[in-house]
Amino acid sequence: MNKTIGKNWILLRGLARESAHWGDFIPLLQSAFPDAQITLIDLPGTGCFYREPSPRTIKAITDNVRRHALERGFIQQPATILALSLGAMVAWEWMRSYPEDICGATLMNTSFADLSPFYQRLRWQSYKDFAALVMTRDIYKRESGILQLVSNRRHIARDGVYAASQPGTGAAQDQRISRAWAKIHNERPISLNNSFRQIIAAASYRPGDIKPKQPVLLLNGQGDRLVAPACSEAIHKKWHLELRRHPWAGHDLTLDDGTWVVERLQDWVAQNNSGYGH
Repeated sequence: MNKTIGKNWILLRGLARESAHWGDFIPLLQSAFPDAQITLIDLPGTGCFYREPSPRTIKAITDNVRRHALERGFIQQPATILALSLGAMVAWEWMRSYPEDICGATLMNTSFADLSPFYQRLRWQSYKDFAALVMTRDIYKRESGILQLVSNRRHIARDGVYAASQPGTGAAQDQRISRAWAKIHNERPISLNNSFRQIIAAASYRPGDIKPKQPVLLLNGQGDRLVAPACSEAIHKKWHLELRRHPWAGHDLTLDDGTWVVERLQDWVAQNNSGYGH
């Protein structure tokens, strides 16, 4: 494919999240690709666009994001997309609709409506927690609850040592992240209406049978309690795409183990650029 893969990154977040939620992962990614351009784009209705209404379809969201990228000059050279969950649906649609813009994509913990049932795309075990979080008025409490739902760092043993004893984890770190996420919401709150619009867009996205021509890497966390890992498996099986599985990480894969994600990206970029003398 295009030898520029890994040179011009565009990052897209998931449902009701914005660019600031990438947190400490961005300097980690930049250190792994020191010569690369890394651009964070908010989906409509989130982040710097939080006052705008979110479209109700992935196609319309994609067109909105692409228009912003064109206006800001972000795709003057083909982009490599790294995207999570709903953002990965946007990445897939972007590759399908405007293939000249994208030279490759890594999609994390995502799902498609025509491949996976609704109870896997939002795991039925999480319905009660998800509904309670939506109705919680205390922003810090809500964000702390979201962290508990999307991150597994406290719960899973790694090499026989519980993740809670690993550097950067534990109660103090959770509080720091929850406070940071609460601050993001207070500064740029996503409305309940926009959250539901995004849910509608994600729930109805059926990309069909056309496989993107660009290289695609799938990453998933085997401990994802929001979207079943089987959803990534279904995409992998239908289009025979490369899939790398993290043994314990949750839905927010870059939060749980950003180093693992970066290593997989480095391997993938090297593999796809090997024919170009890189």
